[in-house]
Amino acid sequence: SRLPGILPPLNQQEMLEVASVYSISKSSGKQYQFGQRPFRSPHHSASAVALVGGGSNPKPGEISLAHNGVLFLDELPEYQRQVLEVLREPLESGEILISRANQQVNYPARFQMIAAMNPCPCGYLGDNERNCRCTPDRIRRYQDKISGPLLDRIDMQLRVNRIAPQQLSQDQEEESSQTVRARVICARQKQLDRQSCPNGQLQGQALYQHCKLNTANTQLLDNAAQKLLLSPRAYFRILRVARTIADLDNSLAIKSSHLHEAIGYRMLKS
Repeated sequence: SRLPGILPPLNQQEMLEVASVYSISKSSGKQYQFGQRPFRSPHHSASAVALVGGGSNPKPGEISLAHNGVLFLDELPEYQRQVLEVLREPLESGEILISRANQQVNYPARFQMIAAMNPCPCGYLGDNERNCRCTPDRIRRYQDKISGPLLDRIDMQLRVNRIAPQQLSQDQEEESSQTVRARVICARQKQLDRQSCPNGQLQGQALYQHCKLNTANTQLLDNAAQKLLLSPRAYFRILRVARTIADLDNSLAIKSSHLHEAIGYRMLKS
């Protein structure tokens, strides 16, 4: 829920796009304030139609209401698998086409998806303090609810360990969202100045041009792709993430440390 507060502000075109989607959906003003990035968090009981939109007179769903903002899916395996599968196309294309017998409607759906899940049904797989009570077969069935092609479209996959009570009780001053946002805005502006679009939208020759690696780093990524059995989609997504890490580090080139970090975000898939 804090993520919209560290993202760059919407430009005028993006504001109009978001306002148009909410106008069509006839959502109340309490759900969206003009000029702010949307944050949507549908319940895991949501249907595929609720997520992508539809109806006799097709209305935008949650993924379009999250356009230019954040879509947060908590307890990811609790969603029906067929519901999650409808996310694959918009995550790739940034739009969703709703077809009905008498009409077709194309809604924008360029959102940042954040998902959270437990490692197993009991929640203690890999925990240092408590033992997992689940059988291997039950763990496999639980994790298999998230398909490989969907995981392939998630750039960063992180395991969050238990927080010690001592850390919870410490009153430490942390970075504010405003401080982090300043770095994000600076990195985003670098991307716009360099290639006229964010790194996540780099395609084709522009991707090779602006995410160019030296010989050693090319070999590093090739070895990782072979060892982790990465798809071409994952290979290029690692390049985009490494380029973004380099921008946040104020680096003109992608260094080995940036590439190692980007590859590390795919390790859970292995």
